[in-house]
Amino acid sequence: MRKGAQAMIHYEEPLYRPPSEARSLIFQATIGCSTNTCAFCVAYQGKSFKVRPEAELFAEIDWAATHHAGVRRVFLADGDALVLSTRRLLRILARLYSRLSHLERVTVYGSPQNLQKKSIDELRTLREAGLTMIYYGIESGDDEVLQRVHKNATAREIADAGAKPQQAGIDLSATVILGLGGPRLSDRHAQATAAVINEIAPRYASALTLMLAPRSPSFEAVYGDETWRPLTPVEALAECRVLIDHIVADAITFRSNHASNYLALAGDLQRDKNRLLEEIDAALGDPTGSRLRPDFLRGL
Repeated sequence: MRKGAQAMIHYEEPLYRPPSEARSLIFQATIGCSTNTCAFCVAYQGKSFKVRPEAELFAEIDWAATHHAGVRRVFLADGDALVLSTRRLLRILARLYSRLSHLERVTVYGSPQNLQKKSIDELRTLREAGLTMIYYGIESGDDEVLQRVHKNATAREIADAGAKPQQAGIDLSATVILGLGGPRLSDRHAQATAAVINEIAPRYASALTLMLAPRSPSFEAVYGDETWRPLTPVEALAECRVLIDHIVADAITFRSNHASNYLALAGDLQRDKNRLLEEIDAALGDPTGSRLRPDFLRGL
């Protein structure tokens, strides 16, 4: 940045954020993903991971204080800003809340690898400093599926790491991906994923449906199973039914209304569980498929 130049907010695209952060102001504390091995993810394939210079980030926050003074929500991008040290995150949070006087919440993506390195005391300190929610990719609870998609974490590690934020008072929004295991592992994938959700009992849980965007190497090549194929819409919806049916943890706000899904579902588990299952059964029992989102309307 030139001396005396206006900071503004600079984005190194492509830029991704959770659907629920549509009204949030986004700052890229990091660029890309420090792991970047997941076979289903195309978000950061074209980026090399790096940490934004603190002075550069702070200059953008100061610019936003003047030009977006009323902002109430901030999302810290990119793929895993939680990889930053706790001390650095605390400095960022302090700058955000001191400069943005109306700020109410700050959220971030988190991976099992990053959460494993943070103690509950560290997370509690981050919560006290204003980190309110972590978006957490469970993806699957089945170890074979996790190994094949190169998640670089076991189901045990995902469950243990995912339990930490809520013990520290930080809400967890967990996501799973329908279809990762293909037809052969569909039931096992759904049941094992439900088991991890039951153990973590996140405040929010969302199901996405696998969509194969062009990437190198391809999902199929990384997955390495000649029997694998994408699920049909009916198979994906049946897998979602198994997932919901096996979730017994209570007080979870569940959504499958992401654009990748064939059927939009929303409710609170366990209160709305029977209704959600009935909605799935009605869609599965519709031979015309009129209740399902057509492929041309689906998206990442």
